[in-house]
Amino acid sequence: MFHTLRWQRSAIASKLTLPAIAVSLALASPALAATKTITAVMHSDLRDPGMMTTAYITRDFGYMIYDTLVATDSNFKIQPQMAEWKVSDDKLTYTFTLRDGLKWHDGTPVTAEDCVASLQRWGKVDGMGQKLMDYTASIEATDAKTITLKLKEPYGLVLESIGKPSSIVAFMMPKRLAETPPGKSLPEQIGSGPFKFVKAEFQPGVKAVFEKNTDYVPRKEPPSWTSGGKVVKVDRVVWVTMADAQTAVNALQSGDIDFLEVPSYDILPVLAADKNITIETSNKLGFQTMGRMNFLWPPFDNVKVRRAALLAMNQKDVLDALIGNPEYYKTCGALFVCGTPLATDVGSEAVVKGSGMAEAKKLLAESGYDGTPIVIMAPGDVVVLKAQPIVAAQLMREAGFKVDVQATDWQTVVSRRTNQKSPKEGGWNMFFTNWAAADLMNPIVNFAIGGKGKSGWFGWADDPKIEQLKDVFVRASSAEEQKKIATEIQQEAYDQVIYVPLGQFTQPSAWRKSLTGVLDGPATPIFWNIDKSE
Repeated sequence: MFHTLRWQRSAIASKLTLPAIAVSLALASPALAATKTITAVMHSDLRDPGMMTTAYITRDFGYMIYDTLVATDSNFKIQPQMAEWKVSDDKLTYTFTLRDGLKWHDGTPVTAEDCVASLQRWGKVDGMGQKLMDYTASIEATDAKTITLKLKEPYGLVLESIGKPSSIVAFMMPKRLAETPPGKSLPEQIGSGPFKFVKAEFQPGVKAVFEKNTDYVPRKEPPSWTSGGKVVKVDRVVWVTMADAQTAVNALQSGDIDFLEVPSYDILPVLAADKNITIETSNKLGFQTMGRMNFLWPPFDNVKVRRAALLAMNQKDVLDALIGNPEYYKTCGALFVCGTPLATDVGSEAVVKGSGMAEAKKLLAESGYDGTPIVIMAPGDVVVLKAQPIVAAQLMREAGFKVDVQATDWQTVVSRRTNQKSPKEGGWNMFFTNWAAADLMNPIVNFAIGGKGKSGWFGWADDPKIEQLKDVFVRASSAEEQKKIATEIQQEAYDQVIYVPLGQFTQPSAWRKSLTGVLDGPATPIFWNIDKSE
């Protein structure tokens, strides 16, 4: 994920007292004082809402203002959202028909041309989208409400790709915005979703404001994960930055905020004792934490050095420092997540058991490693990301690496990890992140498992064998065959050290009991269906 999680430390926000925050949010004008507003502290502040990235704060922003053609329910089934669909008998043509009443926030109607452009842009930046586009012959708007997708050959994950619940989601936007080149920030944030972004009140790193889209027509079905009726029951949602975890907890207990996405684990007993607070894990699938190396530059362009680093790792050491309470974590070497149909422990024994240090030292000595310092980016402002680089650095030093831990904040990591220059020129060797389980559960959705080199995910692993096996996976005709291929992919990923899995954990959220209707799912929090009593 959490190429994503970030506890907000803003110089502006840190100067605000809790009463000042409350007044500024609720009493900025007489009109606002009468509105029903949810005030939330999210896992990260929002700097650039126009970027399409894997950062979960960007995904969360997307669900506020955009909508999707289809969506995933709690049974992992794809359901209609903006569109219904049908599939030709030969499985080569998918026809999507937009439902009535869809309007962009600027009042213009949603058209099939808009959605085609949105799919094309998404298909250039998302791993699952890229794979779908490899099998796509054409996507066209055959009339104002009809999108026709034609395949070169049958592909079994068409709907699952377009309806994936998490990074990077196939959000729909007007054609004029969707034509913005990937990698460039969208000039406007206009969607057709249940909330509108209030640009005039946006303060990057401090506050983001959303208001109910009164023109939005929800589906009739009950909400289920990201599918069903997105019924908005409040007037406004405000995301605010708090200076630190304790400030946010105090604000929650005093009622100055309503929702805290990521309370620190050590404060949970205090919140549990507060009769006005609910603590619940909305994303019950949880997260996998991982380390990612840069394949472009020494020393991690050498597989022996990468393997030495992998063997030096110990999941329990990392999880103890990161989470502490075993109630919320488990060691797991399954790259496609423990407890799922594709889970396997092949290749994972050393990192799970923490038994590889002696072999790590031996392999590093044999690798030709010349003592080049390993530049590790270490964000200190994110509760669930600051422990990993510190523990990993110590383990790597024990194995014989020289390590340069560079303290930063998460938003700097998000920006710097895109830099393909050498570490001496502002690049990097290693960073750590967390992914929601929903983003990892098969080889196609798993963004971190790939071998596309410079066109792939940060770190830019080049592994044609993995890409070939992924093609075999999507053609597999049975669950047994898929499992066999996924196991081969995991073995190759461990052999080449595509990334270092460091275990799984769940993250409870906390909110005041004045909030009701908080939904669960793999892409939470989502703010439709939530009501607030005064």
